[in-house]
Amino acid sequence: MSTSDYSIIFMKIMGSLALLIYGMKVMSEALQKMAGSQLRHILGAMTTNRFTGMLTGTFITCAVQSSSATTVMTVSFVNAGLLTLAQAISIIMGANIGTTLTAWIMSLGFNVDLTLVVFPAFFIGIILIYNKKRRYIGDFLFGIAFLFFALVLLSSGGKDLDLEHNPDAIKFFSSFDTSSHLTILVFLLIGTVITCIVQSSAAVMAITILLCSTGVLPIYLGIALVMGENIGTTATVNLAALGANTQARRAAFAHLLFNVFGVFWVMCLFYPFVNFVCGLVGYDPVNDNSSPAERAATLPIVLAMFHTCFNVCNTALLIWFIPQMERVVCWFIKSKANKDEDEFRLRFIHSGIMKTPELSVFEASKEIHSYAERTHRMFGMVRDLLTTKDDDAFEKLYERIEKYEGISDNMEVEIAKYLDQVSNAHLSDDTKEKVRDMLREITEIESIGDSCFNIARTISRLRSSKEEFTESQYDNIKQMFELTDDALSQMSLVLIKHKREVDVNRTFAIESDINNYRALLRTQNINDINEHKYSYTAGTLYMDIIQECEKLGDYIVNVVEARMCIRK
Repeated sequence: MSTSDYSIIFMKIMGSLALLIYGMKVMSEALQKMAGSQLRHILGAMTTNRFTGMLTGTFITCAVQSSSATTVMTVSFVNAGLLTLAQAISIIMGANIGTTLTAWIMSLGFNVDLTLVVFPAFFIGIILIYNKKRRYIGDFLFGIAFLFFALVLLSSGGKDLDLEHNPDAIKFFSSFDTSSHLTILVFLLIGTVITCIVQSSAAVMAITILLCSTGVLPIYLGIALVMGENIGTTATVNLAALGANTQARRAAFAHLLFNVFGVFWVMCLFYPFVNFVCGLVGYDPVNDNSSPAERAATLPIVLAMFHTCFNVCNTALLIWFIPQMERVVCWFIKSKANKDEDEFRLRFIHSGIMKTPELSVFEASKEIHSYAERTHRMFGMVRDLLTTKDDDAFEKLYERIEKYEGISDNMEVEIAKYLDQVSNAHLSDDTKEKVRDMLREITEIESIGDSCFNIARTISRLRSSKEEFTESQYDNIKQMFELTDDALSQMSLVLIKHKREVDVNRTFAIESDINNYRALLRTQNINDINEHKYSYTAGTLYMDIIQECEKLGDYIVNVVEARMCIRK
């Protein structure tokens, strides 16, 4: 064949790999949309011990066909404090087992004529996509059709290359000494680097199956590439964890440690272990007398079997040593010195790889809860400001409140930007509604921060005016502060708990108490000024504080209504 012929075939293979990656992405996202929050609930609930955690990781990865999605989700849960490091490690082990299903699907594609399923799947998928209730099923069918079609094209491209009759290709790969551990190590590193670059273990697996099935790449070298792919695939989750907290980075590192340890012991027993796996499917790698057709049918199964045996055996070994793994990763990744909580930083939303929309919404939800807790702390400072007598202490506390108000503004902007990014993706109707409600939540929480700062400014004006509140005024303000603090505490509970666990009427009752108390104090204030119990200026500043607390209560109710999806 001429160079132009090879160029055309090469482009066909590259396009097939792109179609494969896209099909996997579409299929995974469609499954996550169909499952919605159920996946997150399963991940959070079914991790009572190391074995249930492992089975959960396996199940979810088999369901969404993406170990990266499972591990990134797990790291996110650790970052949010919903999973311990030990629980995360067991889930990651299960995810490594679950991802082996992909290799079996690919081996099927090289042995069965998938066009029998591809085109009906495309046809049914396009019909379902235009059906509002079933469009995610349509997306899933399109994804799996793209995946199978890519495998058909790859198989066809491999045959077109005709590498088994290409003397240059045969000479190149035969020049490597398959009996040398050094050669195996080189190909392992090649597999690792390629997977890190393309960020798709499925693509590397497809290339490996293609080369091995043609007979030009010896099975030992193909298996070395598969081992490298296991290490390279950890790059995704480690990149995602770069901006996360220490525990999340430890969970990501545990994923790398798990695969590196597996590769290490397999390298020590490489040839006996590979020969054993080959024996399971009736293939002799030492004395290969099979025909090209038999080799093309058997070798994809050998690679899939090795991938499964590698991860199952590695999990069976390490699942008993999760506490020890935990200590090792904690030794490698030390805890950071506690940062000043007054500094602006997002805790759960971090830059880097954009997650799936469903997971991004979850992270945004956790960040909003953190935002609400920060404004609650800000209100606590305002309460302290009222009773602070020392001038220096007053100034320091006021500056801190002012700083918090700036942080509140920045957090609103950053969370809104993140939600805007999420909204640009293809979202389910439920998720779209959640994003709209979240935007409403952060607007109202920012208004809470503004109200807190307004109260602080009013207290500062009182101090500058040399006026003093009476004991009765102080008592009334403290009582109003107590009601407002209860409302803020209730809002935090609503933001962190499931809807069915929340009594929303409690929030409405507190807000009603705040309104009634404000009305009572307003009437009383007019009477007290008329009776010259305090000056008009003191009375005005006093009511400014009370009115601002009443506004704050309204904002809290708006946040709760947004979270509970209550429409006015």
